[in-house]
Amino acid sequence: MAEQRHVLRVHFHGADESGAERYEELLGVLHQITPRVQALPPTDADCDVTGARQFFGRDAVGLGHLVRLRAAALFGALATVGSAPNRSLAAMACAAAPPGGIVHLDPADVEGLLRPRPVAALPGVGPVAVRELSRLGLRTVGALADTPVGTLQRILGRAQGRLVHDRSRGFDPRPVTAEAPARTVAEEHGFPRDELDPARHQRAVRTVVEQVAWRLRTEQQVAGRLELTVRYADGSTTTRARTLAEPTAHAPVLARAAYGIYDSLGLQRARVRGVHLRAGQLIPAERAPVQGSFDRAAEGARALEEVADRARARWGPGIIRPARLG
Repeated sequence: MAEQRHVLRVHFHGADESGAERYEELLGVLHQITPRVQALPPTDADCDVTGARQFFGRDAVGLGHLVRLRAAALFGALATVGSAPNRSLAAMACAAAPPGGIVHLDPADVEGLLRPRPVAALPGVGPVAVRELSRLGLRTVGALADTPVGTLQRILGRAQGRLVHDRSRGFDPRPVTAEAPARTVAEEHGFPRDELDPARHQRAVRTVVEQVAWRLRTEQQVAGRLELTVRYADGSTTTRARTLAEPTAHAPVLARAAYGIYDSLGLQRARVRGVHLRAGQLIPAERAPVQGSFDRAAEGARALEEVADRARARWGPGIIRPARLG
């Protein structure tokens, strides 16, 4: 029989206000206990302490107390901890804990905790999806768990419906991955000579959008902000940024934002030598709210994107491009 997993979700209060360096120091507290730490910047982290329990001679709750004690003693930081058999449940336990406290969720208690909770308490379910589910009478996690997965997929889309159905039943197989997420993702497209044609400028913008979106999805991250830099023939540059309505790695959404930035620059007569796109405010895709688009065209575009991603993973990122980039 496989050993029961033990995962801690740790929230460091004020880490987002103290800067990236303090957040990295607080992550060091967790690395002193287990190497299996997944950063969830700017304030959280998940730790798999399954193996650490025997080494320290403490159960998961005892290790959670150790994290809180060391964070306070070394850095004066307040840490709230949730302990559970998987990452989604640990996040819910952490959300239910008082500031600086710890809540442990035993496997036998999972159903009792989940079923009466409102849908909005389920990690990854955003307000648009909550409103639509509530409109259909699905207001509690228990109601979601009792709904056939196919029904949820028709409401929320294939991937989102499956995710919500699994998490409503306390199932979350995601491992704690130790790799640190990238802080930004950036791509650049240069022209061989001064380019005055706005249509070619926009094609270059779409090219870098596709590259950035592909990298985000490959790294399982979503971006909340785009920054477009245009480099001119004389070496000067102009940079403008836009915050997105919600974090995403969906290329059409990123493209609309990038085109909006481009249009704001008024480059109809500019001699352009290159465009550079940077995606920032990255968070793990798992932490982005699940929003049902309720738009068949949008769902179809996302399904095609999944197929294209599988092709790129097998044959390389250049194998598929939008027709308009031909």
